[in-house]
Amino acid sequence: MTVLAAGIICQTGIGYAMTELSGKPLARIADIEQDIRHVFVRDLQIRAVLGVHDHEKLEPQRVIINIDLSVKERGEPLDDDIQNVVSYEKVVNHVKDIVAEGHVHLVETLAEMVAARCLEHPWVLVARVRIEKPDIIPEAASVGVEIERRRI
Repeated sequence: MTVLAAGIICQTGIGYAMTELSGKPLARIADIEQDIRHVFVRDLQIRAVLGVHDHEKLEPQRVIINIDLSVKERGEPLDDDIQNVVSYEKVVNHVKDIVAEGHVHLVETLAEMVAARCLEHPWVLVARVRIEKPDIIPEAASVGVEIERRRI
């Protein structure tokens, strides 16, 4: 386990069970028993200046971003009001804002930036971010990285 920032940790390995401070397993998807809602963004395609090679620093390239958020239900009525949920539109806008800030060398860095921004919302418990570069390796459909971060 690595501490990345105040309240955010990184688990390493595949297939581990995350736990809340209570010791209960923390769901990665919607879970009625733990009052967890799953908010997601699938296959967001944007152009970003991303990469370590000179040609990647000059022109934006297509990236595909997937985000999965485990969100704690508040136990209050939604009242059909967007202020009472984690808005996927705001999540997308956060990603666009991060990309608009300029060049990033590593997909890993961009994924960390997106996860950290998602975890700024107090209801988000877990953020899983996958970033793919589909046009870099001709023999591969895409290459990239997937990370998972959670609030301590």
